[in-house]
Amino acid sequence: MDDLLSRTRAAVWHPCTQMKQLESAPPLAIARGEGPWLIDTDGRRYLDAISSWWVNLFGHCNPRISAAITEQLGRIEHVMLAGATHAPVVELSERLASLTGLGHAFYGSDGASATEIALKMSTHFWRNSGHPEKNGFISLKNAYHGETVGALSVTDIPLFKHTYAPLLRHSAQMPTPDVRLAEPGESAEAFALRCADALESHLAEHADTTAAFIVEPLVQGAAGMAIYHPVYLSRARELCTRYGVHLIADEIAVGFGRTGTMFACEQAAIRPDFICLSKGLTGGYLPLSAVLTTDHIYAAFYDDATARGFLHSHSYTGNPLACRAALAVLDIFEQDGVVAANRAKSERFTVVMEPLRDHPRVRHFRHLGMIWAFDVTRATPDFALRFSQSALTQGVLLRPIGNTVYCMPPYVVDGMEMDRTVAAMLHGLAASTDRGRGSMADGGSEKLP
Repeated sequence: MDDLLSRTRAAVWHPCTQMKQLESAPPLAIARGEGPWLIDTDGRRYLDAISSWWVNLFGHCNPRISAAITEQLGRIEHVMLAGATHAPVVELSERLASLTGLGHAFYGSDGASATEIALKMSTHFWRNSGHPEKNGFISLKNAYHGETVGALSVTDIPLFKHTYAPLLRHSAQMPTPDVRLAEPGESAEAFALRCADALESHLAEHADTTAAFIVEPLVQGAAGMAIYHPVYLSRARELCTRYGVHLIADEIAVGFGRTGTMFACEQAAIRPDFICLSKGLTGGYLPLSAVLTTDHIYAAFYDDATARGFLHSHSYTGNPLACRAALAVLDIFEQDGVVAANRAKSERFTVVMEPLRDHPRVRHFRHLGMIWAFDVTRATPDFALRFSQSALTQGVLLRPIGNTVYCMPPYVVDGMEMDRTVAAMLHGLAASTDRGRGSMADGGSEKLP
């Protein structure tokens, strides 16, 4: 292990990491995975309670997904999608269209790519429709949509955004309906509607220059698992329709069963103009993202003129191996009744979490689907790092966001594994000393290592 760690420090630049911290908090040297477990080079096991950054749905080395990829390897590993097609990408596009009510899937490699695609498509639509002035975007306060330049322009996390401000386009941020910010006694629904009033005021003044409103449905992940009432999405859909502005649903983190329905938008009974998908799309196996949109938007690009087409591309767009992994994921959902099974698991696991809800340092304990989170009072500036290191000593991989601790496990976890996660969280609370409030207040929005 020591050799591998020294080599990674010398050769690898890790994401979302201050590399100097690796001297005191080295990364896990992972050799293999097994279900919800990660196993290091010394044979130590760690429960992957955050699904390896929210991507893993059905466990590591899932035999059904592995078999699908292996079978596809014997057919074709990759062919460019410009001027060619193949069965996996066609079948996946058809099935995603059936699930979302949208169509003509356009593929990228990751969530930020999906955001870029949706933003460009929206702007290009308005240009093709004779409204080039409609090229602005709005998002929520504390929003996170990725870290490429376009995606970062609609992100509102200062830690990521400020350094690159000279590269970014201006966007407007609307008040977040994060229920933690409601007034005392104000219901989640009433607060969401109050925030939607601010959105209406902005659209009434700026709709003529606004292309789209991009939103993370129901849960703002990097904002500290900020959960809000579905009525906000319903109202946003009404307003975007009334004012002629696209609604982009960024379901990259919350799609594929995370919130208790296949897609979070279902809980508001709305259909967005664009949906961005990634992370769980391939069950954590291979990089893949997809953007689906309406036939009306697609038709604005269908023309004899090349310049009116959507001239965006990635070398590995619609990779057959990744598409076959995604098809295997959809098969598991369909054949195993995963969404319904998760609802039952969610109820049981929430009971297991009760000791955390009652802990004196815990505030805003919250839960939606297969996501649990809480904020920690009197968190020191190094709380996230100290807590995650404490959890590792208990054999659980957790990665707090500022002073927010969350659990977002693979769907294959069982009761004993959730018991272990709760025990590790309680251990982390005990191990993180109370040396005064840190730089993050309750409900902090920074996405930290």
